[in-house]
Amino acid sequence: MDGHELWLAQCAQIGYEPDTHLYEDGTRTSEDAANQLGCDVAHIAKSIVFAGEEGAVVVITSGANRVNRKRKIKRLLGYKPSMTDAEYILENTGYAPGGVPPFGHTKPCTVLMDEDLFLYETVWGAGGSAKTVFPISPAELQSISGATVGDVKQ
Repeated sequence: MDGHELWLAQCAQIGYEPDTHLYEDGTRTSEDAANQLGCDVAHIAKSIVFAGEEGAVVVITSGANRVNRKRKIKRLLGYKPSMTDAEYILENTGYAPGGVPPFGHTKPCTVLMDEDLFLYETVWGAGGSAKTVFPISPAELQSISGATVGDVKQ
């Protein structure tokens, strides 16, 4: 089962039916996704994974922003999460880098969400692979992911 199929199965378990879009040229980076979709990079809800004290920390941030792990993420969590590698990300979320979705992870994760995403009516998240994305409102994204919203950007 590839990452997209896994994510669709995870979505089915929670009763969410995403409107996924497949792009053969790939959507691995926020810029790739924005170019494929014809939208501003700020509308991309990228998932950045860090190692937390009790598992992965997934930070859903605007594609236009960089995450401030040392100060702002530390303020939200109470500690500074560690950087990770591809093996850690796959093992702790179920998905490879470039396709990590904002929810539907195979292990429990702490999820944080960039408050800037609420500036947009619709944002686009990865659908479990580097070739799939889906649109969602920021409010629905927060609700489904159980994310804590805050200022996470540099």
